[in-house]
Amino acid sequence: MDDPQEDHLESQDIAQETPVEGVFIPPSIDRSRVLSGESYTHHCAIPTAVASDPAAECVLGVDEAGRGPVLGPMVYALCYLPLKLHHSLLAETHHFDDSKALTPAVRSQLMESLCTPTSDLSQNCGWATRTMSARDISAAQLKPTGTYNLNAQAMDATIALIQEVLDSGVNIREVYIDTIGPPATYQKKLERIFPALSITVAKKADSLYPCVSAASVCAKVTRDAALDVLYTAYAEPGDGGQIAWGSGYPSDARATNWMKENMHPLFGWGSECRFSWGTAKEMLEAKGAPCRADWPDADDADDSLKLTGFFVGSEEERGDELADWFGRRVTEEVF
Repeated sequence: MDDPQEDHLESQDIAQETPVEGVFIPPSIDRSRVLSGESYTHHCAIPTAVASDPAAECVLGVDEAGRGPVLGPMVYALCYLPLKLHHSLLAETHHFDDSKALTPAVRSQLMESLCTPTSDLSQNCGWATRTMSARDISAAQLKPTGTYNLNAQAMDATIALIQEVLDSGVNIREVYIDTIGPPATYQKKLERIFPALSITVAKKADSLYPCVSAASVCAKVTRDAALDVLYTAYAEPGDGGQIAWGSGYPSDARATNWMKENMHPLFGWGSECRFSWGTAKEMLEAKGAPCRADWPDADDADDSLKLTGFFVGSEEERGDELADWFGRRVTEEVF
């Protein structure tokens, strides 16, 4: 499976994908890890209803948020609960739906309820997230050998999350997943890995199966909160809490304008940026510093060489180093 093209959203979708002021910060946010560009996993405690009846058959859904943006992490999430409550609790009582079909305020409220110990959602539903940082996504895709594409990263995140829930003793029987790539291929691979589970992989699963809808809310709210945390490194007094880069998608002018205005000529951006995306590559090539690194071949390595000796301006020749260091002689005609 090849990586998809960067997502290009319509204006109404960009509005839905833009984090709002005062977004709920769920326990899946580890501020220090987010700011350092680290990928990590969070599992909530096993819900009371599941822990009190380990034999109860459960259903589990998986979805993601942030697959296409050039800024911020991609978050995979799952949600599980007793099979008998699948539709009645999630769809009929709390009206979960694809996160894109819900307003930011509704998504935030549902996530907050999932995280409130006294709520019926918290007592019956378990959830987990895998926050895949922009830094790690890019590093995997830009490896000189053995590149690790986005689909493979997504597949491994899904498998790991499901396995961790199974290892915790939860009796998962049915699994529903929003597809990445051809559903049949994805489903066959997962069935080989989890032969005891009934697995359904489908397009638009987040609007078809309530447990996937709940997972999409967990993923989206966690991503929005991560963006909010990442932006604190750049926020200035008077910003009003609004994230200047908007949704972080390449088709969002706020994101590309922010990148142009905040690009370091040599290092680009921080751990919030996916350097493997074409948007970032093109900006660096067009506006980056005129500097290149000339590294010697391994066979010609000389222990006396200094690191600074490898860097040369792209339009410059090496001159007289002594004269360049102390300055050049000035003739009488200058005075």
